[in-house]
Amino acid sequence: MTSTAIVAQHIRRTSLARRHPAILMGSLGVLAVVLSFYGLSVGATEVPVADVLRALVGDTSTQASRIVIDFQLPRVLLCWLVGIALAVSGAVMQGVIRNPLAAPDIIGVTKGAGFAGMLLLLAIPTLPVVAVVPAAFVGGLLAAAMVYVFAYRRGATPVRIALVGIAVSAAFEAGIRFLLVRNPLDVSAALIWLTGSLFGRSMTSVLQILPWVLVLVPLIIVWARKLDVLGLGDDLASGLGEPVERTRRVLLFFAVALAAAAVAVSGTIGFVGLIAPHMARRVFGGKHIASIPAAALFGVLLMLIADMLGRGLAPPLEIPAGLVTAVVGGPYFLYLLVKTGK
Repeated sequence: MTSTAIVAQHIRRTSLARRHPAILMGSLGVLAVVLSFYGLSVGATEVPVADVLRALVGDTSTQASRIVIDFQLPRVLLCWLVGIALAVSGAVMQGVIRNPLAAPDIIGVTKGAGFAGMLLLLAIPTLPVVAVVPAAFVGGLLAAAMVYVFAYRRGATPVRIALVGIAVSAAFEAGIRFLLVRNPLDVSAALIWLTGSLFGRSMTSVLQILPWVLVLVPLIIVWARKLDVLGLGDDLASGLGEPVERTRRVLLFFAVALAAAAVAVSGTIGFVGLIAPHMARRVFGGKHIASIPAAALFGVLLMLIADMLGRGLAPPLEIPAGLVTAVVGGPYFLYLLVKTGK
């Protein structure tokens, strides 16, 4: 096939997505709902469909339906909320930094939250995992603040933010490794949380992340045009009347807050914020008004699949969702490195 034919085929494929974005977006949403329903029955004890339906209409007279409400439903809801938060955060970071390799787990936010949460768990071993939420949230914000301060030289350029973010991430990763070596007998709960898992989460965790998603995601969608303008470059964006530095700070704060809230309730689940925005751009193009909602749906799908695989591959043993996303995300990250390096 000639290069002209390849380009023409790609244009036909992307133009179809751009002509009918609502249909494709709706299809992704329907697929997510179907997977969510199936996910309510997957686990160490498989729940019959009849009991799932009974639980969803409010009948909890059977043990199986109570399992759905008490254990499975919070996990499925968290897959939605965490997937949306990480994916939208990654889309914003990639748009602001203008780097396809940018993501919450690449530029330090995830590692900062992980370090803070792990430090608290090791300091108070009897502490329940849900109690690390405030510490992890503060740790993520602190890591982002460090990145911005160290990258600021009469403005924080995208290149400096990316490079400093990688350095800060490495520093927090070293801190995590030090804590593991320093406290080898007290790391079981911390390791499970650090790997990224939705095991044992309740509706309390859902309520902790829900306000952040409900408030910040619509704000980011409203600001989608500003992301498109920033993508033109700082000089051209300034020439169009956009206050570049202020817009960059606000958008980065939105992205960091979303990522920190997600890590706080689910642990350090990696690569969702990297993969989902790429999938969205490949299907829906580079306009953020379409790619951000699409990235959110792809993030939900990735989280649902990872969580279901973790629960269903080797029951009653549960594989943390973070390990599943790492198995997929690691090779994809290497592919992006090779592709962007050409």
